[in-house]
Amino acid sequence: MKTSMEKVVAPESDEVRRLLEAGRQVMRRCGTAERPRVIDIVAAAGLSNDAFYRHFASKDALVAAILDDGTERLVSYLAHQMGKAANPEGAVRRWVEGVLSQAMDDEGAATTLAVWWNAGSVVGADRLSASTPLGALLHPPLAALGSPTPALHAALAAHAVVGVLADHLWARTSPAPEEIDAVAAFCLGRPSA
Repeated sequence: MKTSMEKVVAPESDEVRRLLEAGRQVMRRCGTAERPRVIDIVAAAGLSNDAFYRHFASKDALVAAILDDGTERLVSYLAHQMGKAANPEGAVRRWVEGVLSQAMDDEGAATTLAVWWNAGSVVGADRLSASTPLGALLHPPLAALGSPTPALHAALAAHAVVGVLADHLWARTSPAPEEIDAVAAFCLGRPSA
């Protein structure tokens, strides 16, 4: 999922991996109080400004790449978790648990929140929301459960669950088991009272 702001980046490049990891670390350290500078990111990566600009046109391009990388990692994790389910309902449940688990690890939650906060300047009309690839994972189980519009149902569920995740990240809280149950029931089209 490349944007017009990004240069073509070889995902296997050691320099790119180092820059992505350093960007995440520096953003986590800065939190939502300040935006990191390129000089801080290259210092954390042990690289030069030349190395940075060899791979990224701007800091916004790095942030976009970090978003893409994080989304790809989460999609892979969710697909793996869903594959362990015995039935479509279980797959949807595992998807909900996997998305909301991103708020349960303090370090991971802080990193996700900081990256999302920094992404405010790069998420535009040419960027897909993280909800889109996450929701695509729900198409098959929702279709198997009889949804007449699994793509729409999946998109709505993804936006809702990512919204719940965002609420927890900003509040620096974790969802309770009862909330996860209610969110899963909602995604399955069985809202609980």
